[in-house]
Amino acid sequence: MTCKNFDALLSRGVILLDGAMGSQLRSKGMPVGVSTELWAYEHPEVVEALQRAYVDAGSDIIYAPTFSANRLGLEMHGVASRLAEINGGLVELSKRAAGGRALVAGDFTTTGKPLEPVGTMSYQALLDIYREQLEAVVAAGPDLLVAETMLSIDECACFVEAAKSVCDLPILCTLTIEADGHLLFGGTVVEAVETLQALGVSAVGLNCSVGPDQLEAVVASMKAVATVPVIAKPNAGMPVMDDKGQAHYSMPPEQFAASMAKLVKAGASIIGGCCGTGPEYIAALRRD
Repeated sequence: MTCKNFDALLSRGVILLDGAMGSQLRSKGMPVGVSTELWAYEHPEVVEALQRAYVDAGSDIIYAPTFSANRLGLEMHGVASRLAEINGGLVELSKRAAGGRALVAGDFTTTGKPLEPVGTMSYQALLDIYREQLEAVVAAGPDLLVAETMLSIDECACFVEAAKSVCDLPILCTLTIEADGHLLFGGTVVEAVETLQALGVSAVGLNCSVGPDQLEAVVASMKAVATVPVIAKPNAGMPVMDDKGQAHYSMPPEQFAASMAKLVKAGASIIGGCCGTGPEYIAALRRD
């Protein structure tokens, strides 16, 4: 059923993901310092309009804004008791926005707390955190799962184990990396590809990080070892901070699309945009 839908997308060629969520919501009035997930849940009309714009622009898959709605993320804002409500509601919202025209991915990310021995988070504790959020997301019926902006291979492996204990949905994993392909907590993205595809993920790659103009060699190195599709979902260039601490991204849609075309030639077959990208960026990718 769902897996066949994802497989059908793969058989059609390059798959388009969506663009940014957080930076787009900020531009539409979300204050600094709030829970993005809670704000999204409480402003469904804003989120639904954005997601519909992505689908209209050509996104084949949109991400439900469940990104940091895990126990730790919600505890920071005093709403951990509403974990199931918020995650389930955001998936349902995204399904309404997709309207059957795009698949919906339940979205997950790092807790920001490194695993032992680098940090203090135990593997079992992280497994429990991911499993709790996964159960809430999966109950709402997404088409697939995405772990993005991950910091280490071990963190991704923990997520994959948790996901496989909850459901059999397709799993996509993307890590944030340095421009040379190194991960933020040791190892390289090539090692991540080799490890995660062996664990059974459906696709693996990178997101956030830097602009697409710096990633051609990295994508080619991933493709050289990949037996699953390679994902590229970079930022709209490098951010420039203004005097209010707000990040601005200078790469316009057409330049972004031209750079992304080079990543497709290098081996990426699932592409989209991260920070600084909006529906106009996805439309440019569709045109290119």
